Amino acid sequence: MSEYSQSVEWDILEVPGQRNAQFYPCCEWPFHDITYYVILRRKTLYYTVNLIIPCVIISFLSVLVFYLPSDSVEKVTLCVSILLALTVFLLMLIDLIPQSSLSVPMFGKYLLFTMLLVTASICTTICVLNVHFRSPSTHTMGSWTKKIFLEILPAILFIKRPKDYIRKNKINESLKRFEEASMPSCYHGMEQGNSVFSGHNNLNRTRLPDDIQRAIEGIHYIAEHLRSDDEDQSIRQDWKYVAMVMDRFFLWIFSLTCVIGTYALISSPPTLHNTMPAIGTEQSVAGAM
Repeated sequence: MSEYSQSVEWDILEVPGQRNAQFYPCCEWPFHDITYYVILRRKTLYYTVNLIIPCVIISFLSVLVFYLPSDSVEKVTLCVSILLALTVFLLMLIDLIPQSSLSVPMFGKYLLFTMLLVTASICTTICVLNVHFRSPSTHTMGSWTKKIFLEILPAILFIKRPKDYIRKNKINESLKRFEEASMPSCYHGMEQGNSVFSGHNNLNRTRLPDDIQRAIEGIHYIAEHLRSDDEDQSIRQDWKYVAMVMDRFFLWIFSLTCVIGTYALISSPPTLHNTMPAIGTEQSVAGAM
């Protein structure tokens, strides 16, 4: 091995030899032969820099999908872009690895794991967007949904909803003061929020001009419309908060899955645990010195 020049792709670990002696019936003396075994180890720097690190970065980008706000409407686009990038890496990998059906290489396993992770993130993102854009006219939030996604999960995931003023109660109080200020003194005893009066109140109603009566009815209509709109907006905000809790939950789940899966697959090759120095390494170091 004195004239051996190092390869850019393989390391030679050992070249053990074995002397064999074989006797044949035709001859009295043995026939000798020497068998050499060349033990090789693939150098991983090229594959680490050009395949493993880009795939790891792309797989962690799939986790950031759940940190992107749902109002941006770019969550699914980001997932599909990541899936296309992984498909390009898979096409590159086909030309670099030998074609064999006996075993799946580590690169193929990791790309398959990442593609499954991105596919699952697309499915969960679609579910989150479905929840985010729900409205009172199409869906009703159940009691178990409020219990789990508005009380239990936020406490587990360390999500704290802002404790600012309650918009609905303040608007109702403002509307109540506005109605009382806009009604004449003879209307203070009537039921607020109702533009149709009956019984002995019709007598008081006829004492006012028609213009004032129509104005009061318009005020009640506007107040009821604002109350209904505020209730619908409050329910929409609850659905958006549920979607945000789901995003945070899937962010933790996919982050742990990505970290554990990446560590388990990348640390599985036996070459990472083989610390035997290659033949010729000492010679090249000594020559450089």
